[in-house]
Amino acid sequence: MLGEMLENVRAKRPLIHSITNYVTANDCANLLLACGASPVMACDENEVEDVTSICDGLSINIGTLDHRKVTAMLKAGQRAHALGHPVVLDPVGAGSSRFRTETALTLLREAGCSVVRGNASEIRTLALGAGATKGVDADLADRITSENLDRMAELVRRFAAETKTVAAATGAVDLVSDGERVFCIYNGHPMMSRVTGTGCQLSVLAAAYVTANPERKLEAAAAAVCALGLCGEKAYERMGPADGNASYRNYLIDAVYRLTGEELESGARYEIR
Repeated sequence: MLGEMLENVRAKRPLIHSITNYVTANDCANLLLACGASPVMACDENEVEDVTSICDGLSINIGTLDHRKVTAMLKAGQRAHALGHPVVLDPVGAGSSRFRTETALTLLREAGCSVVRGNASEIRTLALGAGATKGVDADLADRITSENLDRMAELVRRFAAETKTVAAATGAVDLVSDGERVFCIYNGHPMMSRVTGTGCQLSVLAAAYVTANPERKLEAAAAAVCALGLCGEKAYERMGPADGNASYRNYLIDAVYRLTGEELESGARYEIR
């Protein structure tokens, strides 16, 4: 099932419009190429509607915000929604400032989001309308663990149901829900947190998977989460004594490039609740 999601990306080669932050734009573009999709990174309000119109899907990331970018994101999201294109929202740092939180909530209401992908604190902030994060990292109180897995799974499920989206809260354990089923995903490696932008990369990967599998958004989003986590494991296995986080970043993108549907099917570790 999950392997088919990857194979559809490679077969359809979706063109993904990514309005992302300047810290991770290059890695997100290369990640899209590695998975089999193609990137467009336009972010000026005067062209985003035109660019979105010729693309297949849209990823919106609020990592480096300014007022012009907010306008561009809204315009692109509304155009994509009008065209029936999937929209993935990454509410980076929601809860860390009023501007950031209000922007994420506005985009969630008005940009026709199909998928919301964030860490546990960001998803909790959107679910409750307020919260706190440690910069762009999840607050310790929101970390998903075996002890709070049931509670966090219910929060993600309820949030997805209320917003009519697929919600993905990612961390040591990842939770992906469409408001009914919840995928609890156990792939990944702690080294992923030592590289800036793995969450941003996951959001564009989810956009590619969901765009290539529009009738199975839940399974596609779960496949993307499993895929990047599995590639994080494979990248760490490649590390040598002289390698650091810069090498790991490259190995991660390489692993996405080389991942097959069969490897994803056999290597994905998850349960469905």
